[in-house]
Amino acid sequence: MTMNRPWFAHYDKGVPQEIDIPDIPLYQMLDDTAKKYPKNLATRMVLKYLPLGLAIQSKLTYRELDEAANQFANGLISLGVQHGDRVAVMLPNTPQTVIAFFGTLKAGGTVVNTNPIYTARELEHQLKDSGAETLVIMSGLYDTFAKIKDETNVKNVIVTDVSDSLSWPFKSMVEKTLRKAGQMKDVPEGSGIYHFYDLLKGQSATAPKIQSSPEDVALFQYTGGTTGVPKAAMLTHHNLVANSAQLVAWFPTLDFGKERTLFALPSFHVYGMTVGMLFTIYAGCELVIIPDPRNTTHVLDVIEHEKITLYPGVPAMYIGIINHPKVQDYNLRSIKACLSGGSALPVEVAMKFEEITGGKLVEGFGMTESSPVTHANPLVGEVRVGSIGLPLPNTDAHIVTLEPNDKGEYEILEEIGAEGELRVKGPQVMKGYWGRDDETAKTLTPEGWLHTGDIAKMDEDGYFYIVDRKKDLIIAGGYNIVPREVEEVLFAHPMIMEAAVVGVPDPRRGETVKAFIVLVEGGELTVDEVKAYCRENLAPYKIPRLVEFRDELPKSGVGKVLRRELVREEKEKYAKEQGEAEEKDKS
Repeated sequence: MTMNRPWFAHYDKGVPQEIDIPDIPLYQMLDDTAKKYPKNLATRMVLKYLPLGLAIQSKLTYRELDEAANQFANGLISLGVQHGDRVAVMLPNTPQTVIAFFGTLKAGGTVVNTNPIYTARELEHQLKDSGAETLVIMSGLYDTFAKIKDETNVKNVIVTDVSDSLSWPFKSMVEKTLRKAGQMKDVPEGSGIYHFYDLLKGQSATAPKIQSSPEDVALFQYTGGTTGVPKAAMLTHHNLVANSAQLVAWFPTLDFGKERTLFALPSFHVYGMTVGMLFTIYAGCELVIIPDPRNTTHVLDVIEHEKITLYPGVPAMYIGIINHPKVQDYNLRSIKACLSGGSALPVEVAMKFEEITGGKLVEGFGMTESSPVTHANPLVGEVRVGSIGLPLPNTDAHIVTLEPNDKGEYEILEEIGAEGELRVKGPQVMKGYWGRDDETAKTLTPEGWLHTGDIAKMDEDGYFYIVDRKKDLIIAGGYNIVPREVEEVLFAHPMIMEAAVVGVPDPRRGETVKAFIVLVEGGELTVDEVKAYCRENLAPYKIPRLVEFRDELPKSGVGKVLRRELVREEKEKYAKEQGEAEEKDKS
C-alpha cells in the first residue's frame, strides 16, 4: 500500500501532510534569511571558554555571512569557475565551511562534500570521479592532497585554518596550538594556491548574476555501495530546499530566528549538512559551531553557555553526554529537541537524555540519496519505541517484496506488519548517481521510488520500523562503511589470503567493524599489524576495531563468503555476553 502520511493525526499542533516547497535555488535560502534577519547571528564558532566570561570564538551576522558568501562566489569566478563546475570542500565545521558552501552555489558551482580524514587513496578517487578542479582544504591536510595532486584535475587550491576567522590575540594563540598539533602547516606558495580570506579581499559583496535552476545539481554527496566504490548521489537545489522545509514542518514549535543549533555533526556528512546547517539557516536561527565534537566536556560547556535549543546528533554523541562523569554539574535544560540518526537509538539512551535535559530526543531515518531525512518520530505527539516514526510531509513510503516477480516488478505488501523492503518517494529524493546510470536504475524506479535496501514493516497507524538491512552496509557511529572497500585493502596485503568484514554490535557506536582473516600458508601477522596497515589506507572510522584470524571462512555451495553467517555468530556471542553480564549484576 502507498502510505499517504497519517502525519497530522498524531500532533496536538498542526503539521500538514502536504507543504508548499519553495521553488528556489538553495542559495536563496541564505539571501532570504539575510534580508529578514540581517543583524541576527548566523554563525558562532566556539573553541574554548576562558575565565572572566571570555571565550575564544568568532561570530558572523546573517548580513556578514551572505556578503562573505558573495565575495567567495566572485572569487571563484575570478579563478575561472563556471556554472556546473565542481568545488570540493574538505573542511571541518568552521565559518569558512558555510561560506564556501553557499559561495560555491552562488557562483553556479556544485559542492563536492569531502571528508577531512580521507587518506590520499580515498581522496584521489573522489577528486578524479567528481572531476573537481577546485579544492578548499585545511593547511594541515595539504600534504595528503600533494601525494595525489598530479593524478587529479585540480587547478585551484584554497587553503584555510580554524584560526583564520579569529581576531587578535586569540588568532595567534590558536595558531600556536594548531602548529604544535600538526594541524596547521605552511603550504608552498605558487600558482593555483590561494588563501581563503585573501581570495575574499577586494571582491564585491554583491551576489554574481549567475542563476541556477532548482533542478540543477547543488551537491555531490558520496556514499558507499555494494560495488565497494563510493559513488556520488546528485542532490539538486530543490532536493535540499525541500528537505529543509520538511524539517521545519516537522518542528511545529520552532521559534524562527531564535533557536540555537549545536553544529557538532560534521558538515561533510549529509545529515550534519542538512539537519544542522541548512535547516538552521532556513529558519534564520543561530548555528553554534564546534570543529571537534569528540570533546564531550566542551560540548557540555557549549550547551550550557550558549543555551543550545536544538542538538541533532547520532546515538554515540548522546551516550557520551549521559555517561559523562560530571554531566550533573551542567545545566542542559535549554535543549528543546534532538533528532537522532545514523543508527538505531537505544530506548534507555533516549529516556536518560530526556531526563537530564528536559528536551525531546526522537529517532528518525534517512539516506544520502534522500537529502537525507524521510522519516521522524513526532516532536509533538506520540513517539513509538523502536520506530523511525512517520514519513515527513510530502513523502510517500511503502513496503515491497524483497525480490521482483517474474515480470521484474516489486509487489507492494498490503498486509499491516508485513516485512519487506522500504521504498520512499518525495521531493528530497536524489536525481541519480553521477556517471553511474546502471546503479541509478537499480536504486530509482522510473516513477521516482527510491529503494532503501532496508527491510522494514509498518504498523496500523503508519509508523515504520527498520527490521534489518538488505545490503551489508555497516553503520558505525553514524558513518556508512562498505565492507568490500575494507576487504579490498586487506586483500592487497601479501600475508592475507581471504578476508571478510562485517558490522558487529557495539553499545557505543551501534556497530563496529570486525575483520575475519585467513592468512596465506605459513603467513604470520598480528592484530596490531593489521590495524597499522589499514591505518595507512583507510579513514579512521573504517579501520577494523576487531580482528579475528581463522583457518577458513563460512561459504555457500558456490564458494561465496557468507557474511550473514559471521554476523549471526557475532550477534549470538554478544547476546550471550550481555546475558551473562546481567546475571552477574543480579548476583
